[in-house]
Parts: sequence; structure tokens; C-alpha cells
Amino acid sequence: MTNSTPRIGRPPADLAPATLDEILGAALQMFADKGYDGASVAALNRQLGVSHNLIHQRFGSKEKLWFAAVDRAFGAIAAELRSELEDTSGGPWEQFRRVIVRFVRVNARRPEVLRLLTVEGVAETPRLQYLYERHVDPLLAATTAPMRRLMDEGAIAPVSLRTLYFLIAHGASAPYGLIGLARRIGPGDPQDPQAVTDHANLVADLILDGLRNR
Repeated sequence: MTNSTPRIGRPPADLAPATLDEILGAALQMFADKGYDGASVAALNRQLGVSHNLIHQRFGSKEKLWFAAVDRAFGAIAAELRSELEDTSGGPWEQFRRVIVRFVRVNARRPEVLRLLTVEGVAETPRLQYLYERHVDPLLAATTAPMRRLMDEGAIAPVSLRTLYFLIAHGASAPYGLIGLARRIGPGDPQDPQAVTDHANLVADLILDGLRNR
């Protein structure tokens, strides 16, 4: 006699395929935490509870999965910043302030992106070249456009874009990539929405005040 009682728990992998967003989100997290060489597609399949060859069938290789995860993540960041990049109301000072605040808040929700950049930014590789040319450089150009207008107008002295980039991207956003350390420094939860907003505003004020005083 066959036992027809349904099993309780997660359905078999072939009956519960992961969505594209689930796969790419988990892949980005994996690449950010373990690096490209330490990442395992087989382990990702097990984590997602899908068949052992599902990701290979959908993407073809670990490298193509990396590209797809990176493009999705940076595309989402660019989309969230677009409104501030297009809104020139209030002049370049006010626009640059809004861009900084939005950038920090966006990265607070996506700390794995900066962790991935930290891992990939250590050495020159084709992946770093792709990251920089396809995503980092265009985003840097767009987010610093208000500041470059101020420099062209003589309102502020020339500033190193490299210094500014690291202050904002890897400095101001560091608490969210190093959340354990940030919690120890305290007070309060650094991921609390109000704490994120306060931090982003303080960062913007400090950077703009510094630029004005140069």
C-alpha cells in the first residue's frame, strides 16, 4: 500500500523553482560574502532549494551569473538615484546634497553591493574593468555632475573625484557593510530608518560645508 500522505515542508526542488530576482539576489550576496573564486554555484542551488543544474541551465556559467547579478544590482541603484540626478531644482548645491543623501540611503539598503566592490576592487581583473567601465564610472560622473558645475563656475576649488568618491561610497556607506562594528560603536541601531536618514544628512552637511570652506 502506497503512503499518499503529503510531506510537510519545502516542496521538491524541481517543483519549486526560484524566481530570477531570488537567484540574482542570492548570487550577489554570495559573491559579496565569498568573492568570485570562493563562490559555488552548487552551494547556491542548495541554498535556493532548486535542482542541481537549474542555475547552469539559466545562465550557462558562474561568470555569466556574476555579470547578471552585478547588472541587476547596479541597475537598481541607478534607478533609485535617477530622480535626484534629473532634478536640478534649487541649484547645484542643493542637488548635490540630495544626491549624497539618497546615495547613502540607497546603499544602506544594499550593503552587499559595496562589499562586492571591496572584494573586486583589490586587484586588476576583467571583472573589475567591467564593473568600473559599465557601472562605477557612469554613476560617478552622474552623481558628481553638480559639483563639477560648481568647480566650472569657480564657486569651489578643484576637488579630487577619487577622494570624494571614497568619502561618500566607501566612507559614508561603511556602517552598513560593517554592520557588526557599527552596532558596537552605537548608540542605537544603525539600520533604523531614522538613524540612516540622520547619518545621511550629517554626511551631506559635512561634505558640503567642507567644499564651501575650501
